[in-house]
Amino acid sequence: MANSNPSIKYTQLFINNEFVDSASGKKFPTYNPSNGNVITQVSEGDKADVDKAVAAAQSAFKRGSPWRSMDASKRGVLINKLADLLKRDVDYIASLETLDNGKTFRSAQGDVHCSASVLRYYAGWCDKIHGNTIPSDGGNFTVTRKEPVGVVGQIIPWNYPVMMLAWKWGPALATGCTIVLKPAEQTPLTALYLAALTKEAGFPPGVINVIPGYGPTAGAAIAEHPDIRKVAFTGSTEIGHSILAAAAKSNLKRVSLELGGKSPIVIFDDADIKEAAEIAYHALFDNHGQSCCAGSRTFVQAKIYDQFVKVAKELAAKRKVGDPFNPSTVQGPQIDEEMFNKIMGLIKSGKEEGAVVETGGEREGNVGYFVKPTVFSGVKDHMRIAKEEIFGPVQSILKFETLEEVIERANNTTYGLAAAVITNDINKALQFSQSVDAGSVWINCYDAITPQTPFGGYKKSGIGRELGEDGLEGYLETKTISIRVPKIN
Repeated sequence: MANSNPSIKYTQLFINNEFVDSASGKKFPTYNPSNGNVITQVSEGDKADVDKAVAAAQSAFKRGSPWRSMDASKRGVLINKLADLLKRDVDYIASLETLDNGKTFRSAQGDVHCSASVLRYYAGWCDKIHGNTIPSDGGNFTVTRKEPVGVVGQIIPWNYPVMMLAWKWGPALATGCTIVLKPAEQTPLTALYLAALTKEAGFPPGVINVIPGYGPTAGAAIAEHPDIRKVAFTGSTEIGHSILAAAAKSNLKRVSLELGGKSPIVIFDDADIKEAAEIAYHALFDNHGQSCCAGSRTFVQAKIYDQFVKVAKELAAKRKVGDPFNPSTVQGPQIDEEMFNKIMGLIKSGKEEGAVVETGGEREGNVGYFVKPTVFSGVKDHMRIAKEEIFGPVQSILKFETLEEVIERANNTTYGLAAAVITNDINKALQFSQSVDAGSVWINCYDAITPQTPFGGYKKSGIGRELGEDGLEGYLETKTISIRVPKIN
């Protein structure tokens, strides 16, 4: 059951299985985006705290420690226990997420359930990660071992706080790494609660550490730390550049980046218009448009363009915006004033550059960071709303004529995270899916993301993959062991 005023149980840093104040004693506010009010003050970690967390993680990773000596199958038991605790506390975690993030309570519940599924998936991998025997030249007997990279730093965004945490913790724990995680400064509360659940589940001290704080201080300290062997980041492409540079300048730590997107969803004139409009609607408006892989460029073939725009307008106009704890609400506020102003600025640019506002285009109410669901028609490739990542409830509908044309236009971006095609022609679907520069391609669906499916981007949308078996690779080293075999006389 939703609770619009959940008790805030943890606001300190989590280091070595204990909640502690930051070394500086500083705190920072976290806000309710529905009204802009301060929820609570949270301890602000910085370099000194990251150093302490890394030391704890290093100690937990030492050979002979409870974590390193633990059977792989036992690691799976612990991860499954953590998933059990998420399911047990789903309503509390979802209430905390809705309060701090602004997503609807129903959506937040779904995120918690999905996160538990991701943890269970990786729990199953713990005792199935292994090397090979290799028939190497020279008569040697050669085997490979898969070993954890060591202490890993993880920096997660504010749009899916619980789910991004599970995407990071799952593979890191399955491989036997230890973790220093920084949640987004906008949404630290659920990460701290889940940290408490890891202690309840029985994870040894130092395996998981959570340091809330700001990017230029705590985040930078993680990216630059000489004893962190890998950093995993989800967020903006701009910050991804900084993290990659910090890794290069420090200790050449491994880096995985899941960054921005401007994903095309292409609708051919043989598609059912109502069904296609529904898919495109959810592709863009789910999570208030705050999704890196949102279908933010909707390409519609000329023959059905006007009909599609009409249906898309009707769907968006019916979308209920308001209190995210209200069961009938499907869209709450945007995360904060900065993002609200960015979205409104891009909406203004769309109007000024000649796109047609079919619905929305304005603020919703006077309190909080609510934006009316917005649909633009007549959008051209050169417009800012067609080029820049809006990260809000703004659907841009573009017109195209041919398959060859739309492939070229879909690829004319620095991003390459996701793409979709809606058609009943399998040849068109296959041609598009093989030609588009995107890490995920969905045919007659969107956001078909499950624990088993690798996720990540081409070009400036990132490096590496999360989820699936591919998500394990960044947390593993391959050790080759060759044994000289004496010849039989």
